[in-house]
Amino acid sequence: MPHNPLEQMNQSLKEAVIEAIIAAGLAQPDEIPAIVLEVPKDKAHGDFATNAAMQLSRIAKKNPRQIAEDILAHLNHEKAGIEKAEIAGPGFINFTLGKSYLYPILLQVYREGENYGRTNQGKGHKVQVEFVSANPTGSLHLGHARGAAVGDALCNVLDFAGYEVTREYYINDAGNQINNMCKSIEARYLQELGQDVPMPEDGYHGEDIKGFAKELVAEQGDKLVNMNDEERTTFLRQFGLEKELNKIKRDLGRFRVGFDVWFSESSLYADGQVEASLAELRDKGQTYELDGATWLKTTEYGDDKDRVLVKNDGTYTYLTPDIAYHRNKYDRGFDRLINIWGADHHGYIPRVKAAMTAIGKDPEKLTVLIAQMVSLFQDGEKVKMSKRTGKAVTMVDLMDEVGVDPIRYFFTMRSMDSHLDFDMDLAISTSNDNPVFYVQYAHARICSIFRQAEEQGIVIPSAEDVDLSKLTAEHEYDLLLKIGELPEEISLAADNYAPHRLVRYVYELAAQLHSYYRAERVITEDAEQTAARLVLLGGVRVALVNVLALIGVTAPEKM
Repeated sequence: MPHNPLEQMNQSLKEAVIEAIIAAGLAQPDEIPAIVLEVPKDKAHGDFATNAAMQLSRIAKKNPRQIAEDILAHLNHEKAGIEKAEIAGPGFINFTLGKSYLYPILLQVYREGENYGRTNQGKGHKVQVEFVSANPTGSLHLGHARGAAVGDALCNVLDFAGYEVTREYYINDAGNQINNMCKSIEARYLQELGQDVPMPEDGYHGEDIKGFAKELVAEQGDKLVNMNDEERTTFLRQFGLEKELNKIKRDLGRFRVGFDVWFSESSLYADGQVEASLAELRDKGQTYELDGATWLKTTEYGDDKDRVLVKNDGTYTYLTPDIAYHRNKYDRGFDRLINIWGADHHGYIPRVKAAMTAIGKDPEKLTVLIAQMVSLFQDGEKVKMSKRTGKAVTMVDLMDEVGVDPIRYFFTMRSMDSHLDFDMDLAISTSNDNPVFYVQYAHARICSIFRQAEEQGIVIPSAEDVDLSKLTAEHEYDLLLKIGELPEEISLAADNYAPHRLVRYVYELAAQLHSYYRAERVITEDAEQTAARLVLLGGVRVALVNVLALIGVTAPEKM
């Protein structure tokens, strides 16, 4: 039996239609096509409509309007809570239901509280989501911030939909970018000691590298000067990585994003997994030698050209450790693997999928989502540089400027594969034009009404203790229906890897709450009506809080 009251009602209505079809002798049970119920765009056409009569015309050998009349003649109104059923157009049947079918939604909301909206569609299947994974050599930029926002929201949604979720950050701590970081810290360290040392050609010139050098001098003095090159490089590598990773973890923590696993690329070399992956591909006949290099036959699996794994100087391409990493992920037994990559990685997807197929893994288990770029606007102008630093705007700069809530809301608001324009002025405005303010104000408004009730000595009741039939206004039915849609919205957002659906949902719920507030008084002279309306607002509040939590946004009680 469906867990959600809306699903239960939907199921009851479908069953009533099927029973009417059989009772009218229109079709045998095994001939009846799946009954589809849709919500009419125009409320005047009822709560639900079905095209079942049209679907049956070939089987029943009658015109659809006659079939619809036969169905209505045998329809059990009481069983499905049908108040009115009418034929429209060529044979649609419109149903208007008694609103009492909506009341159990509030009972469920109060019973489940912070778990309202949870579903079990994931059935505990293990999903690993790898996101952000920025090189640990500098500050997180806006692309990383968007990946962090949508990645974290997606993980929250998948968890809420009944999946067992592992959040993973892949640390690119092997390769040239780390060597350049070490050389940069070394140069700045020696400069701090008064030596005239140039920065390396591909060095990192950020203020954080200068800061690390100052810390080194304070902690170590000139000890590093007396080390041999290998000792000094090993020390600086560990020191720099620890500093950069701690900074990334701190900034992501402030952004309300955490990870279960921080996976080190260098561990793939230390454990021999890169060599093992290469050996496996060779053993499977998936590689060949040409011009002194080792190539992978990725064109056999949909890539536009074969890819080099080992260059003719014996070094690996980026793809080689990535194959080992993804092989490692598959071997950890996840049911699904999701990568969220930046906009510049789109062309990389086919070769990774091809490599997984070549190594004997199911490429369908791996989904790669692309988080498109973000453009900042202020005073109507595109912003590229931070006023404070004169350099590219970082995630920290943006958090300092507008706060975490607007960033998390706006960055999740659009489908991640669409480009995002972020209006900094709008994000900090306290007007209804600012969607995050508008939604948060809906929650604060409910809290304010609750405070007024308490000041008047009205105890906020529970759903079980009130007469919900006192909810008769159209706005109240709209709110009940919207609250009831949340579990399905969670399921759809999880199915489609689309956390932006929930941003749209919570905005629509807030809009209905504001409309209700303008149309009806909550605290009235009728004590029973007041109690029912307070319970309704309590249900709206639960739905608002739960969805805002999923997208990483707070629900303030005062604004």
